[in-house]
Amino acid sequence: MDQMKSKDRAYLRSEAQTLSPVVYVGKNGLTDSVAAALDEALDAHELVKVRFQATKDETRPISETLAEKTASTLVATTGFTAVFYRRNPDPEKRKYYF
Repeated sequence: MDQMKSKDRAYLRSEAQTLSPVVYVGKNGLTDSVAAALDEALDAHELVKVRFQATKDETRPISETLAEKTASTLVATTGFTAVFYRRNPDPEKRKYYF
């Protein structure tokens, strides 16, 4: 995805405040099943919060890899949580417009 503007990223961060984590990354770290679960969640919701069970210093690198594998944008990482966004290809199903 092309570069997101900072105001769009800030908007998505604020929208994610009310979301509950949909995908969890366990102690095994990044697995194919985690990437598949995030991919499905992005198809359904566009904006997804992911919670990490692993150490905090692994959150950012794993999140960047997950974003690459799912062709999504890493909106933010905070502590053990990351937020991902991928625009729905169907305009009728989009929830966020930029």
